[in-house]
Amino acid sequence: MTDTRYILAIDQGTTSSRAIVFDESGHSVSVAQQEFPQHFPNNGWVEHDPEDLWDTVVAVCKEALARVDIQQVAAIGITNQRETTVVWDRKTGKPVYNAIVWQDRRTASLCHDLKKSDPKLEGEVNARSGLLIDPYFSATKVAWILDHVSGARARAEQGDLAFGTVDSFLLWRLTGGKSHATDATNAARTNLFNIRENDWDDHLCDIFRVPRNMLPDVRDCAADFGMVDADLFCREIPVLGMAGDQQAAAFGQCCFEPGDIKSTYGTGCFVILNTGDEAVTSQHRLLTTVGYRLNGKTSYAIEGAIFVAGAAVQWLRDGLGIIKSAAETEGLAKSLDGNHGVYLVPAFTGLGAPYWDPDARGAIFGLTRDTGPREFVRAALESVCYQTFDLFEAMAADGVSPKAVRVDGGMVNNDWMCQMLSDVLGIDVERPKVTETTALGAAYLAGLQAGIYRDLDHIAQNWQMDARYTPAIEPRRREDLLAGWKNAVGRVQTDQNG
Repeated sequence: MTDTRYILAIDQGTTSSRAIVFDESGHSVSVAQQEFPQHFPNNGWVEHDPEDLWDTVVAVCKEALARVDIQQVAAIGITNQRETTVVWDRKTGKPVYNAIVWQDRRTASLCHDLKKSDPKLEGEVNARSGLLIDPYFSATKVAWILDHVSGARARAEQGDLAFGTVDSFLLWRLTGGKSHATDATNAARTNLFNIRENDWDDHLCDIFRVPRNMLPDVRDCAADFGMVDADLFCREIPVLGMAGDQQAAAFGQCCFEPGDIKSTYGTGCFVILNTGDEAVTSQHRLLTTVGYRLNGKTSYAIEGAIFVAGAAVQWLRDGLGIIKSAAETEGLAKSLDGNHGVYLVPAFTGLGAPYWDPDARGAIFGLTRDTGPREFVRAALESVCYQTFDLFEAMAADGVSPKAVRVDGGMVNNDWMCQMLSDVLGIDVERPKVTETTALGAAYLAGLQAGIYRDLDHIAQNWQMDARYTPAIEPRRREDLLAGWKNAVGRVQTDQNG
């Protein structure tokens, strides 16, 4: 039909860049994806070449758009790996250093020194930003680049350098340097943004030594972010939606009401609970963050972040060579009648919520002479479920106990893992028909701004369930499995948190 309107979603992730063209009903009509190299210059360091991010984004966009009539593409939405930090020259658009990835732990000692310098400082940072002082967030990454790239701090203070999370860097490039902007969800992940005042915070900038003039303009998630240069995709297309990947996934899952909760299983795992117009402070080291901001009104969320989920499967494939593809894991895990006491704690880049231990390192326990590839695979999948339980346990201690959770991301195509997740959490797990909800959320935001969708209720009509998993494990068996997990996690933790 010639009157069909399409939305291009750019999903720039940790291991690959994707472009998905959606129709108005939220169905994917064209997909393109490219992986790019990961760089590990030192222990605990993770970097990307920003040019790889840019090149793969342009390539997948061109590939996806080639299969549709570009004249029918009404808008572009961008979603991205959050916290990953890029600093570039305003005149040339060239990065001054590689992108420091959210998983990177190089600033652990800096964070430790900040907390040690003033015992009240982390509480102050948390009250303003909703976050903790941790290498995960962007602020200390920016400071590291300014301190370690020759002349960078002086250039930044003179206004010659720009900072952005990946969305902001891509937008700058897409618009030919005309737009230096981000949205409230990405800004909220930097440790520099006051989530209650909805603006950059001068005091936080001073604490982390980041010049405010480097920071992008902060807009609503559905807003006019600028026009993509015509020479990129043969015509100008407006960028009208933007959100960090986890918030975009919650939006794509239509978690619009307080109490709605989703869990995304990509490189990491991220649980987001909608708390409405109240910025709820967790007493158990979960994060308070911006869920989305529309028409100047903020919807807040509580979030738990696990650094390694799908990355554990990638490690089995690329690091150990145990599997050739992620698709093999379901059959291998299913072929065992239990985990045989084997536990993998995938703290390859430290432990995230609720432990926040950047110095912890991965370990595998319970190995015997007959332990083989199947046990390693099953332990990797189970570790994702156990880590999710840790987040839900922290939420329960904060007074929130959901009856069901909506899941998405590449890993949830594994039926065995979804069932295991339901067994471990003790609640229903709901998988939607469209599991690539991160890109879908970005498309919905752009479509909202473009007038394709009237309101959130209009979008919610698109959500459809593909499968529901209900707990099917003996309570005693569940308790034993979780006790084994708690023991394993305790053995990799350091004493840095006291």
